[in-house]
Amino acid sequence: MPRNALDKSSRQSMLGNYLSGNPFLTDGDLAEILGVSIQTVRLDRSVMKIPEMRARIKTMARGVDGKVRSMEADELTGDLVELNVGQSGVSLLTVNDKMTSKKTRVAKGYYLFAQANSLAVALIDSDLALTGTCKISFKSPVVSGEKVVARARISRKSRNRYMVRVSSTVKDELVFLGRFLIIAISEEAWQR
Repeated sequence: MPRNALDKSSRQSMLGNYLSGNPFLTDGDLAEILGVSIQTVRLDRSVMKIPEMRARIKTMARGVDGKVRSMEADELTGDLVELNVGQSGVSLLTVNDKMTSKKTRVAKGYYLFAQANSLAVALIDSDLALTGTCKISFKSPVVSGEKVVARARISRKSRNRYMVRVSSTVKDELVFLGRFLIIAISEEAWQR
């Protein structure tokens, strides 16, 4: 056994800890982190009865069906995997070649913005919510094939105005930050 190799129980414990902290990690990510092969990760997951990433995300996403009031589900950019209306939410966007510049394979910024903005609006418990203002910052490029995890939370509320902070990461590296002022509009006001 190599000097730095973990014993099986320690490795499986670490695998469980990593996945509880970030359920979006792929088997490849875990193999890299733990210094083992992808096959070893798959075997460990199987023994521990932990499903693959897609199944984990589908399970998480089932809990958010029907919770979004402020927009239709197909208007969201990315997959909504966690939503606590009026508090916080998480979405996942897998960047593909159609979302990137042909020359650089770097994701076009409006996809990251759309993911963050639609998640911020989805948090609002209203039939209509609109973005009033936003301040955004792109921190690092995202390339085709990477998975962007956006986490949003309402940081302040004053009457019908909500300040929502969104941070997007790829493998725990910050790639996007945004502050969105979202305004909830009453049904009477928007049906004029």
